[in-house]
Amino acid sequence: MATPDPAQVLGRVTLVTGPEEFLAERTVQQVRAAVRRADPEAELGETVADQLTMATLGELAAPSLFSATRCVVVRKFEDLPDESVPGLLDYAEAPADDVALVLVHGGGPKGSGVLTKLRKATGVTEVKTAALTAREYPNFVIGELRTRKVKIDPDAAAFLVQAVGQDLRSLAAAADQLAGDFEGRPITIDMVKTYFGGRAEAKSFAVADHAIFGRAAKALEELRWALDGGTAPVLVTSAVAGGLRGLAKFKSAPRGMRNADLMREVGVPSWKLDILRDQARGWDEGGIARAIRVVAAADADIKGRAHDASYALEKMVLDVVRARPRRA
Repeated sequence: MATPDPAQVLGRVTLVTGPEEFLAERTVQQVRAAVRRADPEAELGETVADQLTMATLGELAAPSLFSATRCVVVRKFEDLPDESVPGLLDYAEAPADDVALVLVHGGGPKGSGVLTKLRKATGVTEVKTAALTAREYPNFVIGELRTRKVKIDPDAAAFLVQAVGQDLRSLAAAADQLAGDFEGRPITIDMVKTYFGGRAEAKSFAVADHAIFGRAAKALEELRWALDGGTAPVLVTSAVAGGLRGLAKFKSAPRGMRNADLMREVGVPSWKLDILRDQARGWDEGGIARAIRVVAAADADIKGRAHDASYALEKMVLDVVRARPRRA
């Protein structure tokens, strides 16, 4: 959602739905900013849905001594009491002119019936905040920098995601840092590596790359750095599984494909394609299948079957290296 005009939020209900908390909170802040742009003295109120009645909504939306303009945010809308539903639906058909009401629903089936009815109301605008897929994170980075009138090379955006991780707050902050420090210049992968390459080496994808290359000692070293730095064990198994899937796609791709076609076939940027090409020299289909089974077992272990996640991950790294038929 772009920063709205005050007329798009005042006298309306903004319904924010979906599990991505960062995007939901950004929408809330954008609505508040629009209201304050219309009236710098506007009152900002907030409550949670299980405390919402038409009486409390009326109090939150009531004009103050300083301003008649209000922004009211209702969080955890999925917990709205049944008795409050009819009154809220009536309000959504004819919202107060000087009030911006924001309803934040965290996704899931709870409260879906109320959402269906609200979507039909004339005074409601919905902003969906669906969780991103792995391929959408680089586009998020590109979009963040575009809003700052800065271009970034797609490979650089993909590298930034691998270096920083898939936390949108961290990615937005990293994009902001790059935009500020390079002052409008196009961002290249070398620029990103200058700032975030050191962090990338301690992340889960570095563990994956070293394990798939057969570098057991280096993979174990990176694993310890990653875990000590707070990387969740599930991100490590996910990274290794993703690396093996990418390797399998690369190995099964038709020979003689152009790089651009191969990138589309495998679903990776050009710099990652170069890594896969090197890794592929040490693997065959049987070895990749064995390694994928190893990672699946480790993933089950860290999700509850094993008492020591660190040991399970170390064993996974060594078993992946052993599954590799020969060294490159």
